[in-house]
Amino acid sequence: MCGIVGYVGSQSALEVVLAGLRRLEYRGYDSAGIAVLADGGLAAARKAGKLVNLEKELAARPLPTGTTGIGHTRWATHGGPTDANAHPHLDNAGRVAVVHNGIIENFAVLRAELAERGHELFSETDTEVVAHLLAEEFSVTADLAEAMRLVCRRLEGAFTLVAAHADEPDVVVGARRNSPLVVGVGEGEAFLASDVAAFIAHTRSAIELGQDQVVELRRDGVTVTGFDGSPADVRSYHVDWDASAAEKGGYDYFMLKEIAEQPKAVADTLLGRIDASGALSLDEVRIPASELREVDKVVIVACGTAFHAGLIAKYAIEHWTRIPCEVELASEFRYRDPILDSRSLVIAISQSGETMDTLMALRHAREQGSKVLAICNTNGSTIPRESDAVLYTHAGPEVAVASTKAFLTQLVACYLVALYLGQVRGTKWGDEIRAVIRDLAQISGAVERVLETMGPVRELARSLAHKDTVLFLGRHVGYPVALEGALKLKELAYMHAEGFAAGELKHGPIALIEEDLPVVVVVPSPRGRSVLHDKIVSNIQEIRARGARTIVIAEEGDETVVPYADHLVRIPVTPVLLSPLVATVPLQVFACELATARGNEVDQPRNLAKSVTVE
Repeated sequence: MCGIVGYVGSQSALEVVLAGLRRLEYRGYDSAGIAVLADGGLAAARKAGKLVNLEKELAARPLPTGTTGIGHTRWATHGGPTDANAHPHLDNAGRVAVVHNGIIENFAVLRAELAERGHELFSETDTEVVAHLLAEEFSVTADLAEAMRLVCRRLEGAFTLVAAHADEPDVVVGARRNSPLVVGVGEGEAFLASDVAAFIAHTRSAIELGQDQVVELRRDGVTVTGFDGSPADVRSYHVDWDASAAEKGGYDYFMLKEIAEQPKAVADTLLGRIDASGALSLDEVRIPASELREVDKVVIVACGTAFHAGLIAKYAIEHWTRIPCEVELASEFRYRDPILDSRSLVIAISQSGETMDTLMALRHAREQGSKVLAICNTNGSTIPRESDAVLYTHAGPEVAVASTKAFLTQLVACYLVALYLGQVRGTKWGDEIRAVIRDLAQISGAVERVLETMGPVRELARSLAHKDTVLFLGRHVGYPVALEGALKLKELAYMHAEGFAAGELKHGPIALIEEDLPVVVVVPSPRGRSVLHDKIVSNIQEIRARGARTIVIAEEGDETVVPYADHLVRIPVTPVLLSPLVATVPLQVFACELATARGNEVDQPRNLAKSVTVE
């Protein structure tokens, strides 16, 4: 969850690390800190709150200039967001500095052992024990990498650790287990970070770190070993986007920029997936067609917004392939003893590829012999590496905590997987698949048209800033869209918001309807699924008769809803299964504008972080 940066080179470590932390602040903003090696010693500064508080501290009390340093921006787990709990943590002699992402499950036992040996620990964190353990091991080995290997073999849980020692002023050491860490390699310099965004301004050459590996960074090279000291195979890769892709580009918020980037992101996700004959060609899906033909059940595991993408995917998979599909919250999946075997295909959806709940779910699935296909936006991340196959979404960096373009591209990827299964299994003819692909190719332009008409939606959102509750209703694929719209409002506006299947209204939720309560209704197309359309029009009449203020999202040309809509938002005519790609966009804009009107921080909502790397 936290953001980590490490640097060894010839530039100012303070400047490089701070710039990296700015790019990673979306991962946590409860506190921030930095340590620099200089003049034979180690100097550190840390401050509760956002990174700007640390920058003010450094302006008032500058650190010495050095070319080796580490930094951290925190999402609090063990211990509250205070100066004392901020990273880096030091040993009692002030010679070792450590930053950490994850949870060390046996820290209480280790802390008690350290106290018995005379160590004084001052924070409430699990991280501080690592600094003291490293100091002990270094006093024997005089080698920070070896000390890290020895310490990691004692730790339980999921963690990324990055450390520096004053006695090795040109070395930074990192370690990872079930938590993200990537290496950047430049000319005469090297970087460590939770995300390539931290060093993309300096190098696009990156190295994946595997499970239970320790990396030693020096100016002249990088050495990777296992926790046991054995040499490790590493895979280098080239990052295919540049620093400007992670900048705001003139927008007030990253979220606004990322909403605007959705037409391109959708188009990019389709690129290279159709061969000359018009058939789907998913090179990253390395599961043999013979095995996919044997699949008798699909299970989708995901969290948050990705879970809503999975709910929509279920409709497409079952309709196009006739394979039963279940959608599970990854955090609940392995605890209910799911029924899986070698004929089950598990689809794991995660923007970051590091979502811990989803990672543990896919590991459980593989233990049961199931094949796992990952849908992910981050090259080199853990989930695709541990899966049998992957479909990358090519959305580019998404910095805002509330997901927008990642969601739409996950939907596109899910549709591609569903069509590919239909193609392999022969449940969809080639011309049928080509027709859907043509429809998908039109979505980018449809999203663009939606974005061009959002002025009234923004005005409406501002007029509702004083409200306490907004409800969302939908049917069929509109139900997950309603859930996603409610989630965005919770994340950004800190409002009570609930999404309901419209057919459930009379089974309880209609009791919530009162005078002037805003209710957003996602209306299905009257074409093809007319029964769904007629039923939701009846739902709108029911809630309006009880005083609700109806905000209706309906496709162009649907005049039936006009008499019952207090506010009407038009979206382009789109095939029913693909309609979430356009229906979701007004809800993103609505939530962003409403949060802005309430004075909230749009890119960094309270208590949240971009990537949840702890269970």
